[in-house]
Amino acid sequence: MFLQKTIMTSTQVYLDNIYKLKNAFLQADAIIIGAGAGLSTAAGFTYDGKRFMKYFSDFHEKYGIANMYAGGFYPFDSLEEYWAYWSRYIYINRYQEPLKPVYQKLYQLVKDKDYFVLTTNVDHCFQKAGFDKQRLFYSQGDYGLFQCSKACQPITYDNEKEILNMVSKQKEMKIPTQAIPYCPHCGALMTMNLRIDDTFVEDKGWHQAAKCYHEFLKSHKKQHILFLELGVGNNTPGIIKYPFWNMTLKNKNALYACINVQDTYYPKEIKKQTICIQEDIYKVIKDLQTMLAKDTNN
Repeated sequence: MFLQKTIMTSTQVYLDNIYKLKNAFLQADAIIIGAGAGLSTAAGFTYDGKRFMKYFSDFHEKYGIANMYAGGFYPFDSLEEYWAYWSRYIYINRYQEPLKPVYQKLYQLVKDKDYFVLTTNVDHCFQKAGFDKQRLFYSQGDYGLFQCSKACQPITYDNEKEILNMVSKQKEMKIPTQAIPYCPHCGALMTMNLRIDDTFVEDKGWHQAAKCYHEFLKSHKKQHILFLELGVGNNTPGIIKYPFWNMTLKNKNALYACINVQDTYYPKEIKKQTICIQEDIYKVIKDLQTMLAKDTNN
């Protein structure tokens, strides 16, 4: 009896929060999405378990690599092997489609709203789902871009052709030597455009996106803003989570919504302006979509 009552209470709290989130969507002058890795995980881009073994069982058997993230730091014996690993990694996380249409459903929710997206994700899922590139700032890079490892030029390069070539021609966990990418300007090795250290290239597109984001914030400063945080953990809270808290605190008309399977918390100073939902993001998006549709039909 106690367990049943707890489940019913928990369900009611969840539905109440979805209702609050629905109202926040309807009342918002603007929606600012802050997306972390948990959003892509909800879409099926998992970096361990069955998906890892499906594509990297050979690397696991040879080196004992436990997941994709760990493999990214492994000191491979050769560049041919290094790029065999990374080309597969990039291919499945950038050029393949997610298993679940989480991003597409999220886009359907916000496409007719005044929105902007700030994301630490580097898998290009927002663009593939139809989000306007002019309303998107992917601050940490993109798997689909190469840069010079020495950052000799503030330039990035689309890598789809090179990645597909590496994937198709690799054998015995190695790519052909001639497929190793080098910078066309200085001859140094190419690397992924990912914010790992101070050699990360912030190209013209990066700076333009940053400018658009800050202009969006400025133009909606005192309006009814919904800061919608999706799947943000504790790896880089200074990029999305903490700024969202601060901007909510400074704007009495703002509301902060945090949705994730874990790490759903907030400072007490913004308690009355916060909705926290600790649940699968895909489920939340679908339930919110359903509730908004009912409201529209009524």
